[in-house]
Amino acid sequence: MSTIPDPEPRAPKPALVFDDPLDQQTSDDTDRGWGERPEGDAAADLKRFLDEKPPHHI
Repeated sequence: MSTIPDPEPRAPKPALVFDDPLDQQTSDDTDRGWGERPEGDAAADLKRFLDEKPPHHI
């Protein structure tokens, strides 16, 4: 009779965490990514203003 070899040991399952997820800061809670742009010159600012202005504001 052949015996079945023991399976390789598995990593333990991650523990359940019951912390309040609203206590943790997310990327939405920071200023990063909310329209910052590198400092530029006045000509670049004017070009961006003219490029992004809606047509009814001309």
